[in-house]
Amino acid sequence: MDLLLNTVQPYAWGSVTALPRLLGTPPTGRPQAELWMGAHPAAPSHVDRGGGPVPLDAVIAADPTAELGPSAVRHFGPRLPFLLKLLAADAPLSVQVHPDRFQAAAGYARENALGIPLDARHRSYRDSHHKPEMIVALTGFHGLCGFRPPDRCAELLEALAVPGLDPLAGVLRTRADGGGLRDVFTALLSPPPGLLGAVGAAVRRQARREGPHRADFAAYEAIATAHPGDRGLLPALMLRHVRLAPGEALFLGAGIPHAYLSGLGVEVMACSDNVLRCGLTDKHVDLPELLKVVRFTSSATPVLTPRPGEDRGELLYPAPVADFRLSKLHSRAGEVPRTLGAGAPQIILCTEGEIRLHGDGASLRIGPGRSVYVPARERVAVTGDGTAFRATIASGDGPAARRGSRGSRTAH
Repeated sequence: MDLLLNTVQPYAWGSVTALPRLLGTPPTGRPQAELWMGAHPAAPSHVDRGGGPVPLDAVIAADPTAELGPSAVRHFGPRLPFLLKLLAADAPLSVQVHPDRFQAAAGYARENALGIPLDARHRSYRDSHHKPEMIVALTGFHGLCGFRPPDRCAELLEALAVPGLDPLAGVLRTRADGGGLRDVFTALLSPPPGLLGAVGAAVRRQARREGPHRADFAAYEAIATAHPGDRGLLPALMLRHVRLAPGEALFLGAGIPHAYLSGLGVEVMACSDNVLRCGLTDKHVDLPELLKVVRFTSSATPVLTPRPGEDRGELLYPAPVADFRLSKLHSRAGEVPRTLGAGAPQIILCTEGEIRLHGDGASLRIGPGRSVYVPARERVAVTGDGTAFRATIASGDGPAARRGSRGSRTAH
């Protein structure tokens, strides 16, 4: 096992204080948005096995079978298929969606055939992989996720009392299906002159008035303030406002439009860079491709709570993908060490207290924000007094892990 040396991404929407507070480091005065743990080539973690720090992707490439296990190599190739992050949002992220594996493979091949460099700003597909993801809240966490039912969306648009929105609300009232959602979403991506300014002013007014949508309008006001004049505000009005309590989670599959707004969380995802955005960003926006990928359905998004996992003291956040498996471990002083299953790569991240890991004659202690990589060939035992998250690949959890948690609730 190896202590990970990780990169902090200073994206503009990040919190100046949340990650330093967790890590116990002084703030830099700049946003610190994400701490990456894994082997993504854009910012791989480093490990030191005696010869100085080496990128984790290079370590894996040198002996994929030993590091990942034969099953992982067979299913995902010679690469770590997941990326673990600490995410600290102090301002809204872009409204975005991710492709499924077939869309990603086709888009990647198409842009390669066109000769678009992988690092080109206008490239939409930077690899051939899908990018499902899960966020677990460490603090109160706000986001937008999935479409509201058409009638609820129409109700919110009507509450703004902006005449330019009335015809769109009418479409949602009369065409309460995916076609109505598609037409209104598409129209809001290319608004007529003056509509965006009128909506921004109306959102600010409604956020200060009592009413059934006040909390939602307060979230949209934060968007309008962080991204003044950005057309992404308009399609964001169609998305459900989700509030997570600490310990609750969201799984975001292909085609589900979403945007994180604020809060600190642990995020795990398939290791991919494929993001299609429609606003609230200065990055590339590809509306035609985005409209091919978005799934125009208003099915409820479950807010997940964990269920007991396979290992003692483990709480599993079930997800319907094989690329990652995320669980939470609580360890208390004086407890008998628990041994974690081997045979697959793991990253273990401490979020509270102190966790001790014992394996292959060596031991490591990690505190909040510190993490350890465990290769597939190694078995580790956990002791200490703290909380950790364990990311690995899905295996052996059976169909129940695919169906979700019985403790879930529905996002409104």
